This record gives sequence, structure tokens and C-alpha cells, in this order.
Amino acid sequence: MGKVIAIANQKGGVGKTTTAINLSAALAILEKKTLLIDADPQANASSGVGVEQEDVKHSVYDCLINGIDIKDAIVSTSTPNLDLLPASIDLVGAEVELPKIEEREEVLKKAIAPIRDEYDYIIIDCSPSLGLVTINAFTASNSVVIPVQCQYFALEGLGKLLNTIKIVQNRLNTELQIEGILLTMLDARLRLNRQVAEDVRHHFKQIVFDTLIYNNVKLAEAPSHGQSVIMYDASSTGAINYMNLANEIIEKNSSEIN
Repeated sequence: MGKVIAIANQKGGVGKTTTAINLSAALAILEKKTLLIDADPQANASSGVGVEQEDVKHSVYDCLINGIDIKDAIVSTSTPNLDLLPASIDLVGAEVELPKIEEREEVLKKAIAPIRDEYDYIIIDCSPSLGLVTINAFTASNSVVIPVQCQYFALEGLGKLLNTIKIVQNRLNTELQIEGILLTMLDARLRLNRQVAEDVRHHFKQIVFDTLIYNNVKLAEAPSHGQSVIMYDASSTGAINYMNLANEIIEKNSSEIN
């Protein structure tokens, strides 16, 4: 059964969607059959792997609200081993419509159940909020990756996110784990960046990934070409960072199984 990992932080601009796109692509390149679920109404993860809104027939919204079979909504991407369940702007309405549905926190979990065995990893790009769609993602997931920007306000809101994860663990998904905190947008030249990274490591210790994601021009350019950084420039720092992260996650999970 595929491992489901949510990428979440209600604080925007921390590299959440960048991580979802590039971690998914890196896992796929490492020959892990991967599904990227875009659960953010901005649909940036969808366009970031080359799927534009006008090409989307069915989206994650249709699976959650209209009962569309997930197999009819999944599309393939130009990256080998990587499929996408796209988002659309309609997903904004799901926050209003989900409360009317029975077992509203488990709709996504039920939707992906038929295809979990077909993938090694399912990566969910959550919206930058802690609404019902994000709660659905947590309930459907085995673990959460939390991207944290190496800036002064990095830890702002992290407590609220960890508290939400704890509530989900207690009430909805007892198996939910924190896969790790990922330090992003690191500029090694800046003393403040290095200090924040040290503070996060000191505070959260072993749940912080060894891999660091450095500021990189190619990471910023790749989405405008509808590609992951690995497909755009495999030798770039960004591509190497995310390949390292994918390897770290694979290694961690294989040791947990063994």
C-alpha cells in the first residue's frame, strides 16, 4: 500500500508547493510510482508539472464533492512514474460544501482508497490554511512534511499547525506521524538564515530532515516552464537538494519497514 504524505504549512510562501512538485518528481525519477494530489485551489502544483486549468476535465473537487471516481480524474505527466490529481479554483467551494457531507473529514481518504495499492507514494499539496480540505488531507495521510522557511518568522504559526496535527492524531487518524520538518529557502551567506536553521534543529531535534533546500534560481524558473526542477535542470542545486530529500525519505521508510 502506498505511503501518503501531506505537505503542509498554513503560512504561505515557505516552499510548500515547490516541495510537493519536486519531491514527487524526485521519487518518480527514483522509480517510485508516485501520485501528486493538488489540494490547493491555486492549482500551482498542477501547472508546475505542465497541466493547465483548461486541460482539466475532472479535478480533486469533483472527487470530493461530486463523487467522481478518482481514476477518471488522474492524469499522467511528462515525468515518468508521476501522475497527477489536478486542482481547480472550484476547490474553494469545497470548504462550504464538505460540512454537509457525512464523515466530512474522511472524504479524501475514501476517494483515494481504491488506488493506494497502485502507487509507492502519494504526495498531497495542501492549501495554506487549516480548513476542512487540509483536515481531509491529514486524515488520509500516513505522515506530514512541514516546510519551514529559514527566516525570522519561521516558527510563527508552527505551533498552531502542530496542534492541529495533534488533534487529528487524537480524533481522526491515530497513525498520523510527522515525517519531518524541512528547512527551505536557505541562503548560506546570511547569518540570520544559518541561525534560524540552528534554532529549528535545536528545538525540534530528530524530526528535522538532514537535507536542506537552498535558494536556487532554477527552482524559481522551473514552474514557468511547467516542469519540476529535476526535469528542467537535473544538475542544479535545487534538483540535487530534492533528490537528496527523496532518498532520505525512501531510506527512512525502508528502515521503518525493516
